[in-house]
Amino acid sequence: MPHRNIFAVVFWMSGALLAFSATAIGVRGLSGSFSVFEILSMRNAAGILILLGAALVRPELRPGLRPRRFTLHLLRNGIHFAGTDAWAFSLTLLPLATVFALEFTSPAWVALLAIPLLNERMTRGRLVAIMLGFIGVLVILRPGVETLQPASLLVLAVAFSFALVAIMTKKLTATESTFSIIFFMNVIQLPLNLAWVRSAFWLRLEPSQILPLAGICLGGLLSHVCLTNAYRHGDATMVVPLDFLRIPLIALVGWKLYGEPLDPFVFIGSGCIIAGLFYSLRREVRSA
Repeated sequence: MPHRNIFAVVFWMSGALLAFSATAIGVRGLSGSFSVFEILSMRNAAGILILLGAALVRPELRPGLRPRRFTLHLLRNGIHFAGTDAWAFSLTLLPLATVFALEFTSPAWVALLAIPLLNERMTRGRLVAIMLGFIGVLVILRPGVETLQPASLLVLAVAFSFALVAIMTKKLTATESTFSIIFFMNVIQLPLNLAWVRSAFWLRLEPSQILPLAGICLGGLLSHVCLTNAYRHGDATMVVPLDFLRIPLIALVGWKLYGEPLDPFVFIGSGCIIAGLFYSLRREVRSA
């Protein structure tokens, strides 16, 4: 892989991690007044308006409004919506640590699926990054015996569905623009979320909720823009290990903004994740 592509993947994934953190902060700020579906509806509606505004100003984006490969768009976003819904339900059945640890088996699923479906090769560096990343997540979250519950199968299914979404995103980047992929994501998922909300919920918005709303709308849009561009520049098996950094990053955000205790295991687990990523990226640069 060329050096410029490696640096592009790191750049876009760094943006995605920051945007996901902004989204998480926004969700926490709005969750006391709105349901998950209401919050996601606002994110989708804002995304559509922002993207249509961008297409109005930049005519070169307008071809992305045409529904090419719509079946794949529909399948990708239907699975993503169902996975998100099942993930939210799993939070009511299992401890948070168990849910997050099982959810982060997704990079391993992506790596396995990318070999037959995307014709990617599993290098030693990428394998080490995935293994150390998963070990790091287990160290940070330390799930207990609850992991062995039957409900854990639901979270594993969620992780598998998110892996399928990642594979389909990578497939779409071969022919579709980032603008088009994100636009149809919001267009398809908006009515799915609106089907589960109360009418005129947006009228409950208060001035004090403007900043969390901005975090949801801008962070939610930019996170997917950055993630899609990362898939555009690099193999899925290279991109997904960087997503492991989301766990230690959000732990630091919780400590800094909300006074949540910072467990020493966060540093140990983060060390495992970073060591794996450093080893993988170093091998990618050498082989470029």
